[in-house]
Amino acid sequence: MGLYTGVPDDAPAGIAELYERDRTCRTLGIALEEVAPGRALMRMRVGEDMVNGHGMAHGGFLFLFADAAFAYACNGYGPVTVAQSAQVTFLLPAAVDDELLAEAVERTRSGRNGIYDVTVRRADGTVVAEFRGQSVMLAGRAQPQRG
Repeated sequence: MGLYTGVPDDAPAGIAELYERDRTCRTLGIALEEVAPGRALMRMRVGEDMVNGHGMAHGGFLFLFADAAFAYACNGYGPVTVAQSAQVTFLLPAAVDDELLAEAVERTRSGRNGIYDVTVRRADGTVVAEFRGQSVMLAGRAQPQRG
């Protein structure tokens, strides 16, 4: 379906394995372009099967895309970290064949909790959506490693 290009060579430990198990991102062609603790950049092309009856990218796919970038940004530290809440604001529609970028940035992290902002843009820089996610680190759980 699309853009899957693997994981950056400089990805934090455990991220390659996490992405290999992420069938949703791989199936939708969502590429992990950059990742480091507290930040991630992903790319997705809007396919014909991702639009609603109005011909616009379905909000659920845009949420999923932003949520994926959020997940990789907060899991770059190593321990298993999951969303405890998230919200998205849709600003402009995206259309079939639009190349989208989701850039996740950590705003704060304290103890087991974090707050991350994700901006979804078209390739030309036009902002399509803004997402905010709150994360929680699961106590005592490390990313599974292949071995």
